[in-house]
Amino acid sequence: MNGTGNGRRPRAILRIRFHPAERTEELYGQLLTVVEGISSRVEPQPADWSAYADLTGALAYWGRDTEGLVAVLRLRLLALHGVRCSAGAGPTRSIAAIAADATPPGSATVVGDTPYEIAAFLRTKPASALPGIGPQTAKALARYGITTIGDIADTPPATLQRILGTTAARQAHDRAHGIDERPVTPGAAPRSISGSHRFGHDELDPDRHHRTVLSLVQGLGSRLRTGGEIAQALTLTLTYADRTQTTRTRPLNEPTAHTPALAATARQLLTGLGLQRARVRTIALRAERLRPAEDTVHQLTLDDRDDKLHRLETALDKATARYGSGSTGAAATFPRTG
Repeated sequence: MNGTGNGRRPRAILRIRFHPAERTEELYGQLLTVVEGISSRVEPQPADWSAYADLTGALAYWGRDTEGLVAVLRLRLLALHGVRCSAGAGPTRSIAAIAADATPPGSATVVGDTPYEIAAFLRTKPASALPGIGPQTAKALARYGITTIGDIADTPPATLQRILGTTAARQAHDRAHGIDERPVTPGAAPRSISGSHRFGHDELDPDRHHRTVLSLVQGLGSRLRTGGEIAQALTLTLTYADRTQTTRTRPLNEPTAHTPALAATARQLLTGLGLQRARVRTIALRAERLRPAEDTVHQLTLDDRDDKLHRLETALDKATARYGSGSTGAAATFPRTG
């Protein structure tokens, strides 16, 4: 399993998810620094506030087993930043991811590297828990009575190929048997910028939620254009009166710093939450996966409305630079769908 029968040392891969009270780009970077203090091989996953780490070489350096080293890391995150985490570890990325998904905040799940331990952990899990098996694929498998990872492991590869296609079938079959050679690829987290607003009281008014999100959009758009950057996705996070959070991420139709395009996606994120009388404490909006503005592709149109909006944005950005944030409010004038 996992290619460990050829004399190589079994790998120890960690997937760790951070659960802070409030999310900021600065805090995420600080948490990554703590993880990098344990292992130099860390792969950030900022979209869901998590990271992969290859602990294989770190085990000998620290003189601990996987469970002990994960406990040290969790303790450091809590002591230094007051942040709880959920962690999953095992001999492959996919096993670590499944373990992390099944672990509540403040706990850790460590899967051993023997064939028995791997099979005992994987086989009873639902098919949808296997990385690469989305809801639609899980439904397709269920029509053939394949509902668990054990079922996938027991299904002949030729049958899986007829259901999923050659590449997806091979990937699912391997991962169901605990085979996943994907490495942890160290790298810096893709850059992002964020803004947030904390209400003076628990805010119930959906219109206030809407206006606040549009105000945050305007601020992010201005900062992107001033910095010569474009965003590829937006993440909306709402913190409620009981300190629980809801986070949703949506890619943009095309990378942009254009406020109406950002506002349309932000409205979709907010509407998709289906809030009724939610008691909202804080709203945060983050522009993700930033790229240089020269990478943008401008779609040609038959009217000049888009060009007028771009010129309006330029004028508003100059006004903001001269008079300060809050002096303009163009985002509030964009029509609300529905």
